[in-house]
Amino acid sequence: MELTLAKQKNANTALEYDLVIIGAGITGAGTARDAARRGLSVLVVDQGDVAAGTSSCSSKLVHGGLRYLEQGELALVFESVAERRILLNIAPHLVLPLPFLLPVFDDSPRGMLTINIGMWLYDGLSLFRSPKLHKSLSRRKVRSTEPQLRAEGLKGAQLYYDCSTDDARLTLETLLDAQQAGAEISTYSRVEGFQFEAGRITGLELRDQLNGHCQTVSAKVVVNATGPWSDMTRSLAGTISHERMRPTKGVHIVLNADKLRLEHAVCCMHPDDGRVFFSIPWGEQTYIGTTDTDTQGDPGSVFADAGDVAYLLRAVNAYFPGNEVSTDDVISTWAGVRPLVGDESADDESSVSREHVLAVEPHGMVTIAGGKLTTFRRMAAEVVDTVVDQLKTVGASRGRLRAAETAVNPLPGAVGWPEQGGIQAVSEQIMDLAAGLISAQTAMLLAQTYGMRGINIAEAVVADPASGQALSEGRHEILAQVDWGVNHELVRTVSDIMIRRTQLFYRAADQGLSALKLVSERLAILLELKPEASEKQVEFYRAQVQRSQAWRAE
Repeated sequence: MELTLAKQKNANTALEYDLVIIGAGITGAGTARDAARRGLSVLVVDQGDVAAGTSSCSSKLVHGGLRYLEQGELALVFESVAERRILLNIAPHLVLPLPFLLPVFDDSPRGMLTINIGMWLYDGLSLFRSPKLHKSLSRRKVRSTEPQLRAEGLKGAQLYYDCSTDDARLTLETLLDAQQAGAEISTYSRVEGFQFEAGRITGLELRDQLNGHCQTVSAKVVVNATGPWSDMTRSLAGTISHERMRPTKGVHIVLNADKLRLEHAVCCMHPDDGRVFFSIPWGEQTYIGTTDTDTQGDPGSVFADAGDVAYLLRAVNAYFPGNEVSTDDVISTWAGVRPLVGDESADDESSVSREHVLAVEPHGMVTIAGGKLTTFRRMAAEVVDTVVDQLKTVGASRGRLRAAETAVNPLPGAVGWPEQGGIQAVSEQIMDLAAGLISAQTAMLLAQTYGMRGINIAEAVVADPASGQALSEGRHEILAQVDWGVNHELVRTVSDIMIRRTQLFYRAADQGLSALKLVSERLAILLELKPEASEKQVEFYRAQVQRSQAWRAE
């Protein structure tokens, strides 16, 4: 996909921007939104799809982080819970309150009283504005609310609230808001090299991964927001004196909820090594994670192995012993690499700080590394402040810029959000509009996925009833989502739809393979793909499914 909104272009010059951001994950998306809303000209490039890396492979939580509280990182917790409140306001369809249960057993390292004190501190750091304040639950109450939880040695539990999110869609909508503010986005655009003038980066050489198109763009400032690829990007731009990143692999497994049905996200400690893991309700599924192990190599090539799955199954069966969950119950897995900043003093992977580092490289590139999903908006503001300073340094100041106001402006799916009723009210609007053409389950899915934009998809179904057909038998996703993805959500490949726009890859029993023909044929029409290009996308998706299941053969 070629760039269409050229900045300062003529026959002898490349496209020129105040700011080019490498990386369309949550940090790059947040930076683009902040910068575009301030009035800077912005281009975002990524070698893959939006959120195709770490930002679609997290634990899907917006939270303060009890672990960080235990580690004494009070400033990080305070910042995180403040951002949690903001995200609840600007993305109420994507950031949802979620009750967490922290059970206490006879052999737990901390008793009910100690944890209760910690919970009061957690509530206090949020200025007592958590979705709900915590409660101490008796053993009997815990047994009645989560009957599958291990009863042996159970003393009680603390009930507290954080939030869940769809990490990929939070990233996507942040980027779409940046696009509405004037930013340009070029996915599947790989940086092949940099151009320099007087020792400073002034341009990037790009290659489209899908059609081979090459292009050069000029940038007054370049931001490296490539997460676990940060050191690789730094290396491409010139020799680096040391690596900043200590990447760790996190794996999650997905089960059907009828195998492990939970009312709360349950926070426990792994019986082998004491690491925290979560069992999280996810609609018709439940997911469990995460592992936390050092990893090397290309972050895009990580996947779950047999040891990762066995590790998580041991934990599940230790805390939910009556279920006897086995490898046969695992529908899918996902694996991602956390972009943690290295800390030689850290004894293990889980103790590495989630704080971020912002640095201006000798050649002027701004690198943002580390951090966590919850605090992306604040990190982005810091990055743009640094970019503005760099623009002044090179004599390219844009003068007085607008205020970004990212804390108060809703993301696209939340524009016009009802004051009462939330997702249920939006779902009812969708159902009223497309009555008889879609199911109630599909209406709810559209409300939860797209927010108010789900109404636009319902309107498309009314205009073309055939687009209301299910992508796969027994599933609630519909063909109109494919059309919407291409027309409004930067979709360029089959995998974009199957993995990050619909999540069939994770949720369907066959990981969406039965929907593959319908989806690929529709995309081929919408994107005007030649048969060989369409087939290549289909085979690539099949390979991704096979890779995610490769652990079964180990």
